[in-house]
Amino acid sequence: ERPVHIVHQGKVIDVSKSKLWQGGVHMRRHHAGKDLTTDLQAAPHGPEVLDRYPQVGILKKEEIPEIKVPKALAWLLAKFPMLRRHPHPMTVHFPIVFMFCTPIFNILYLITGIKAFELTALHCLAGGILFTVVAIITGFYTWWLNYMAKPLRAVTIKRHFAITMLVTEIVVFVWRIKVPDILDSFGIASLIFLLLVLSFLPMVTTMGWYGAKLTFPIEEA
Repeated sequence: ERPVHIVHQGKVIDVSKSKLWQGGVHMRRHHAGKDLTTDLQAAPHGPEVLDRYPQVGILKKEEIPEIKVPKALAWLLAKFPMLRRHPHPMTVHFPIVFMFCTPIFNILYLITGIKAFELTALHCLAGGILFTVVAIITGFYTWWLNYMAKPLRAVTIKRHFAITMLVTEIVVFVWRIKVPDILDSFGIASLIFLLLVLSFLPMVTTMGWYGAKLTFPIEEA
């Protein structure tokens, strides 16, 4: 059976006897054979948990150039390590919820005729616009800080979809404000409006999928 080794601050630690590292994966996210120094800074437990396991070596690695950050940001990251990786995952869930709810409440309005559903959809759309902007900002921040703004297929796809969705959100919002009864009587304009609203579902699903692949990589068979 292959040993399970992880690295923390240059120390190679054997966690083979830990039940939490069975199969070389911890919490379905952290994988053995990698340097987990940065990950451990944002973990709910401290590095003292590793004292239970033997050190089997020292990792000497080449110096990898890190992105230079302003002193104020460097101080914040040292004080609050969660600011390195967590801002985007924390904020991205808001536009996901809002942009799922916008089509759903519009569909409920078309089925029931209850105007409150349509008004709720408008409110969700407004929240979606606000938090899509926030998610885009934190996304660029995370990409710049953790990936040195390197070209990544998942990030490129998310970026294109995010900008497209934001533009669509604004168009739909302005259209709905200027034509409050757009869904009251069905015609070509209403159909186009509804298709734009429904397009939020595949867009937000695609972005969520590729975002999840970055956070929780899928193991190839």
